[in-house]
Amino acid sequence: MISVLESINLSAKYLSEKGIDSARMNAELLLAEILGCKRLELYLKFDKPLSEDEVVKYRIFLSRRSKGEPLQYILGKVEFFGMEFIVNENVLIPRQETEILVEIITEKYKTGSYLNVLDIGTGSGIISICLAKHLPDSTIYATDISENALKTAKLNADKNSVSNITFFKNDILNQEFDIKTEFDIIVSNPPYVSLEEYSTLQKEIVNYEPKEAVTDNSDGYTFYKRISNIAGKILKPGGELFFETGQGQAENVKNIMIKNNFINTYLIKDYLGIERVVAGQKVWEH
Repeated sequence: MISVLESINLSAKYLSEKGIDSARMNAELLLAEILGCKRLELYLKFDKPLSEDEVVKYRIFLSRRSKGEPLQYILGKVEFFGMEFIVNENVLIPRQETEILVEIITEKYKTGSYLNVLDIGTGSGIISICLAKHLPDSTIYATDISENALKTAKLNADKNSVSNITFFKNDILNQEFDIKTEFDIIVSNPPYVSLEEYSTLQKEIVNYEPKEAVTDNSDGYTFYKRISNIAGKILKPGGELFFETGQGQAENVKNIMIKNNFINTYLIKDYLGIERVVAGQKVWEH
């Protein structure tokens, strides 16, 4: 029988030869999932022999990873903002930089705020669910064009015990909203990769993540223009619009918002110093 340590060493070598970055960490995380333990706990089990079933499962996981399938899809989950979320091929894998977007809103609007919030393009629901958790007195609406993404988002809402979210399907580019409410906050992390740039992305993204969640099939600004226009109509006076943007897009998105009469616009940098979040306020009525 092969031990935990032997299997990790062999698997890390195999993944490395297949061109997988951080091969040993990947090997450890996959095995920890099979053994139902944390990655660091593997170090206490180095001499433990793997059962035949565990070896078979591990080989299947390793085969999937060696072909470039993202680790998060194989594990079926990801950590985000201190919470755990289900992820699958129907939703974009959450990125760490999106935590900046959530952090800005939750710090600015503390618990006890009675807000109406709209999350456009919710995907796995990470933004809306984190806001629902940290702003429990608020009402969150979350929309997406994908039925399968919405199913995943609803599972994540249940998993994280939040009930103050209404999920609904909407094609933002071609439909108006029929919700009869005005919003204090609109937030979106829309598809912002241009079609030209899309073909240059990592194979893991192009081959596995849903294309409609990554690119707008245009210049990367389609959703920013549309959402800025709609937000001007459905935000309360003084309400705020928050966007996540791709590298090099922030200034252009800010200008789009200004053209749509948003005021007090500002940019926030991510952990790497990249301008990542653009926000602005709907002009107050006189």
